[in-house]
Amino acid sequence: MPDIRIYPAAIGHPARQDEGRSATGDGLVFEGISHAYVAANGSTPVLDNVSFRAGPGEVVCVVGPSGCGKSTLLNLAAGLLRPTAGRAYWKGREIHPGVNPDLGMAFQQPGLFPWMTVRRNVAVGLTTRGSSRVEANRRADEILDTVGLSGFGDAYPNQLSGGMAQRVGIARALALRPKLLLLDEPFASVDAFTRLKLQGELKTLLSLDKPTVLFVTHDVSEAILLGNEIVVMSPRPAAVRTIIPIEREDRDRAGPGYARKMTEILKHLGVETNLARD
Repeated sequence: MPDIRIYPAAIGHPARQDEGRSATGDGLVFEGISHAYVAANGSTPVLDNVSFRAGPGEVVCVVGPSGCGKSTLLNLAAGLLRPTAGRAYWKGREIHPGVNPDLGMAFQQPGLFPWMTVRRNVAVGLTTRGSSRVEANRRADEILDTVGLSGFGDAYPNQLSGGMAQRVGIARALALRPKLLLLDEPFASVDAFTRLKLQGELKTLLSLDKPTVLFVTHDVSEAILLGNEIVVMSPRPAAVRTIIPIEREDRDRAGPGYARKMTEILKHLGVETNLARD
């Protein structure tokens, strides 16, 4: 997903806050969401009566088949789309098209600006929001240190490995101290070892400011490691098949809880888990 198309949602002006309070409480809430994309040759239904919530400080992971509308949910949460039916809420108020100052986003590709240094890439959202260059650079250096990139502030994106570039993309989102963090498969483009390392680092970072997180992923193991709940979607037009809570002990990959959750989720996704043959 091209970063330049969506990035302004994280750095612009306040979203409307004058109507549509939800009765379901704070956090991110989807109520009866259906959505279809309309083109000259007809409409394509993508979501069908989707309802779930991510409470304050919770990480909710969404898994499902390719093309089932997971990224559409992120766009609805960001205020980039209005649903065909149903409503989406943030902190008790309906999300309208526009920009949410509470929002941070990170994507499959880090989408860094190649003409900017790493420091400037991380600081750009802060300066757009009105921070001074000095304060934005200070915050950028602080978050770069947190993600293990201290000393790389003056480097350019073409001097970074894939994993390092992905850290910069996540640092840019976290530098804003978002209350709502939307993640669209942010580790999909890196190798398996780097992915495991970045998952652990992100888990630590999320424990600091405790944003509400909506995390789209194809990786069930990743969802179990990071999520408080996992929303399993059906094929398009996608409905919620089930919502599976994750406990602390379920995250131990060597433990029985992890194996049970993995089997349960894969079963709902229609994946056979016992492939042993006589």
